[in-house]
Amino acid sequence: MFALLVPAPILVVLVLRFVPVPGTPQMLGVLLTGNAVHYDWVGYDSISYNLARAVIASEDDNFCSHHGFDWHSIDKAIKAGERGRHLRGASTISQQTARSVFLAPVRSWVRKGVEAWLTVLMEVLWPKERILAVYLNVVDWGHGNFGAEAASQAYFHKPASALTATQATRLAAILPDPDQWAAVHPGPYVASRAVTLRARMAEVTRDNLDACVRR
Repeated sequence: MFALLVPAPILVVLVLRFVPVPGTPQMLGVLLTGNAVHYDWVGYDSISYNLARAVIASEDDNFCSHHGFDWHSIDKAIKAGERGRHLRGASTISQQTARSVFLAPVRSWVRKGVEAWLTVLMEVLWPKERILAVYLNVVDWGHGNFGAEAASQAYFHKPASALTATQATRLAAILPDPDQWAAVHPGPYVASRAVTLRARMAEVTRDNLDACVRR
């Protein structure tokens, strides 16, 4: 039990700081259902910075200032839940990365505990740029497309390095439900959300919310 909880995760997290993630449990699950998985790892410098800013604006605008957990957002989510409302956004990019890389997409308190432990390890052992790079490479962008390169090729027929700001905001906008929402011909909600994110991208730069990953 000690080996499973301490040395083994530390070793794996250390290795993945330097080598591409070979795949994720969610990708394996998709393959086991008989569906195709599209996944092409690319370096952080090969992903348009428009997408990095759009994802920070959409998912975690405190990414550079927190240490894995956004306690203010968590508190807001708890209070919203007490009022019977669902508030998205309590999970940071760091938490989402730990979940995507290491854990199967099932909900349980045990998984939450393991996710928290892995998030702490990643924040200690990886620089912020690595966390964001891994997130952008493994996140589910719908229809079997995992990561920025696969999504960019599938939806816009171009490499992730060439994504425009508009395309980046559309990809960020569909992250909550990428199998149902469209980045190419967005419906009213995604189109509106993309416009909002475009404005928030400017705020990310203006307020140095991307200082830890800027290039």
